Amino acid sequence: YPFCLPAYGNNYTSPHHLARTGARNLQTVKMTPRKWFMFMLVVCSGLLAFAFYQQYRNFMDPCPLCVFQRIGFMGMAFFSLVAAIHNPERVGRCIYGILIALFAAFGAFVAGRHLWLQSLPPEQVPECGPGLNYMLDTMPLTEALSKVFMGSGSCAEVHWTFLGLSMPGWTLVWFVLLGLPTLY
Repeated sequence: YPFCLPAYGNNYTSPHHLARTGARNLQTVKMTPRKWFMFMLVVCSGLLAFAFYQQYRNFMDPCPLCVFQRIGFMGMAFFSLVAAIHNPERVGRCIYGILIALFAAFGAFVAGRHLWLQSLPPEQVPECGPGLNYMLDTMPLTEALSKVFMGSGSCAEVHWTFLGLSMPGWTLVWFVLLGLPTLY
């Protein structure tokens, strides 16, 4: 699975070498599937906690695209939790991996679209539209989703950056970093 290290890959980690050099308690770290799914659960939960902190503590209300990115992380966290509890064999790991990767791909697509909207010149930014709850209540689902992905002026605003990346940029990074190794 991701980040597996060989138990005794060279002479420097062999028991005989360790005994001769006096090194003790040196163990290689093996990332088991259960540990990987738990790691993903913790990271996704941490990212969601940060998003909710920004929303409720710093009063940064999420735009509709931000909500869909949260759904991507929630799906990844849910299937990571189920996979960690189930601890399946090879076929089950593949199924969970594909489900997690689908949520990661969905989130990466939404984050990419969000970044594109943020990169538009001000005159090309779409007008602000109604909120997500209103659209889902009053429109058919397909029409509401198409309006969400067209974006609005609220999606093009950058309220927070870290190391030069906006929040959608960081979510894209995390979707890729967590989604690709899961397929391994």
